[in-house]
Amino acid sequence: MSEEEKIPEEQPANKEAPGENVSPEKPVTEVEQPITQNPQLIIDIMEVHKHPHHVTHKKKWGEYLLEFSMLFLAVFMGFLAENLREHQVEKEREKQYIESLVEDLKTDQQSIKNHVATLEGGILMMDTLIYHLSNPAAITAHSADVYFLARFPPRLKPLPISSSTYEQLKNSGSFRLIRNLDVSNKIMNYYEKLQLIRLPESINETEFTEYKKAAAKIFDPVIFVSLVGKNDEWLRLTENPPLRTTDKNQLQELAIFTVYMHGTKKGVVSASEGMRMAGDQLIKDLETEYQLK
Repeated sequence: MSEEEKIPEEQPANKEAPGENVSPEKPVTEVEQPITQNPQLIIDIMEVHKHPHHVTHKKKWGEYLLEFSMLFLAVFMGFLAENLREHQVEKEREKQYIESLVEDLKTDQQSIKNHVATLEGGILMMDTLIYHLSNPAAITAHSADVYFLARFPPRLKPLPISSSTYEQLKNSGSFRLIRNLDVSNKIMNYYEKLQLIRLPESINETEFTEYKKAAAKIFDPVIFVSLVGKNDEWLRLTENPPLRTTDKNQLQELAIFTVYMHGTKKGVVSASEGMRMAGDQLIKDLETEYQLK
């Protein structure tokens, strides 16, 4: 191949043309953007790209008042609803307590009737005992009756009262559920009458203690034991067993304590009847007030 046919070597891309001044390379720092010559176009572009958060709206005082009113109304209505619900719950609880109390009162009515009947029967038998003890000359011929009358009638069992609902109302502070003050007072007055019964009952216990001391000098304890059956029933003797003594003074001492207990039992009967009548009226009042029938 001849020298004329040789392919010339490629020059570097960045080689400057001959005859031109070569200046050192400068680093490219930013891309130049074309500058538009239309100002309105610039404004439109800025409006398009403007963030919506930059748009502000100043509320009027009426809007603030409306928002506050709606919030207040929502809270107030919630309060009313909760208060109404609580009121309804307490009203139901009140009626439940009253229903339970009426059942207790009805049980008391029967208990008092039975108790009074027992007491009145015992008082009559104590009248007979006092008569025999006051006649020492004839007492031997009636000793079987005297043993029986001296063994059981002087005893006094406390009046059983159903007060569980009342105690629950009192101890738990639930009396506040009873809205009618007159009803609340009647309930408390009824149960306070029980103290008029408990007082003579305690007096009778003291008298009975002294009575037993006097009876121990007159009656045979083995015969006393034989008067109680296997099921705690009272038994009467078919013959007249002897007394330990027929001394007039000792018989009179026993008669005196019998008289004391006789009067005390009458006091229990009177107080029990008063409580029964109060309970009967209270039942009627509660059934009417709470429409239980």
